[in-house]
Amino acid sequence: MTDSGARLDRIGLFGGTFNPIHLGHLRAAEEVREALDLEQILFIPSRIPPHKQADEVDPIAPTEARLAWVEEAITGHKSFSIDRIEVDREGPSFLVDTLSSIREREAGRRRTVFIVGEDAFAEMGDWRAPESIFALTDLAVMTRPPGQIANLSERMPEVVKPDFEIAGDGMSARHKEAGTRIDLVPISALDISSSKVRRACREGRSIRFLVPETIRTSIEASGRYGPGPLDGR
Repeated sequence: MTDSGARLDRIGLFGGTFNPIHLGHLRAAEEVREALDLEQILFIPSRIPPHKQADEVDPIAPTEARLAWVEEAITGHKSFSIDRIEVDREGPSFLVDTLSSIREREAGRRRTVFIVGEDAFAEMGDWRAPESIFALTDLAVMTRPPGQIANLSERMPEVVKPDFEIAGDGMSARHKEAGTRIDLVPISALDISSSKVRRACREGRSIRFLVPETIRTSIEASGRYGPGPLDGR
């Protein structure tokens, strides 16, 4: 069992490329925070995503640009903050390394909840050291209609299934030895994605109401994803 884990405040860890961050990210983080009564959400931009390759047509913006957009996007929300742990680390950003470092840093203070979408959750068996990942942190698995999963057993990676006891309603599970837990968290179905933002930029269309207004002009002016400013549109 985790030491005094149930008595600690919990913080959410929201990692990703954030290429770029958009309103869907922010709304999802807020809904998970409220559903699980999390003290804080840490946004963790990755420096070198190990699962994504460079693409001249659909590029990953430079690390510092993505980081700056996240910082601007969350400004003013007292429960949102940024963590540079992956940005400042050399080499690819593997989740197990990030979780190990944060767990050591937060030991005795706060318990972590890794926030992940249901599709990525189903693929976590292929990530580096999945058994360690599931023993290091609680997880919040975001589901959204249509077709959202109703039972963790539907998408839980086979490699870790024996380690968990799944609740009768299928909405949560508890690690038999580590004491970590997994919760399904239904969230609003917002049809916004980073790829949609990038595609709009490439096609010279407005990204207004897809990203926070505080970063819209900066993304457009950067030219990282396509044409520059759209003359006030």
